[in-house]
Amino acid sequence: MINRHTLAAPVVFAGIGLHSGERVRMVLQPASAGAGIVFVRSDITDRDNRIAARATNVNEVRLGTTITNEAGVSVATIEHLMAALAGLGVDDAVIEVEGSEVPVMDGSSAPFVKLIRQVGLKSHAMPRRAIQVLRPVMIEDDERSAGFLPALKPSIEIEISFEHASVGRQSCAFEIAPDIFSDDIASARTFGFRKDYEALLAAGLARGGSMDNAVVLDDDGIANPEGLRFKDEFVRHKALDALGDIALAGAPIIGCYRAARPGHAINNAAVRALLDDPTSWKWVSMRDVDAGAMAMAR
Repeated sequence: MINRHTLAAPVVFAGIGLHSGERVRMVLQPASAGAGIVFVRSDITDRDNRIAARATNVNEVRLGTTITNEAGVSVATIEHLMAALAGLGVDDAVIEVEGSEVPVMDGSSAPFVKLIRQVGLKSHAMPRRAIQVLRPVMIEDDERSAGFLPALKPSIEIEISFEHASVGRQSCAFEIAPDIFSDDIASARTFGFRKDYEALLAAGLARGGSMDNAVVLDDDGIANPEGLRFKDEFVRHKALDALGDIALAGAPIIGCYRAARPGHAINNAAVRALLDDPTSWKWVSMRDVDAGAMAMAR
């Protein structure tokens, strides 16, 4: 995708918030070239209600990613939608949300992908820019690690480990491209452990959670009667989450995001570490990247 893209027409979603349990209506609107991804809290009119989808606006990372503007207006659990936009190559969009949280839908990015693909994308005349990783930038936090490595194309490598027989140790690696994202990542659902549910409710979280929008693990294995969508659905969902979080860099990243046992906190920290080190990356035109890839293919 050489030029920037937006939606060809508005897309409407309705559902509940995973953590708030509230009904939410959301409209994805086309936007002008260079606008980027901007959330608008359409239910708030007494102060600035626009929040740019940028890593520096992230202020909460517990079981989801929340962005907040200087007026204190926020939108929570944006990662699945951000993954869909990044995976499909949407650069510019205005996201109007009537509520405090993006609707969880089925716990994956698939519903977003389906409707966005139905309306299609529109190409702008403005060239698309990307962040090219020049040297490794890695961070560690206890048993977690994450960072960016130089690579010819945007890609992601994730490894997870859980002490549960249905999960264990899993890993995956994907090139970030629309068809690959749609087929192999988008439909992987969020997951949680039944033993943690009461504690989450007490903390004001997971009020909208159910087996309709999450894979639930109990002592006997997978509680959902339909089972898994992929045998390694857990690590694929972690890749989905990571893609949504690193999309807050504000541009495609030509490099490999590699993470072990990632979560929203370390995903955000890795993006900030990259952007804060001007020697580790540079701006490039996607036209030049595409021309270079074609030359190598010859």
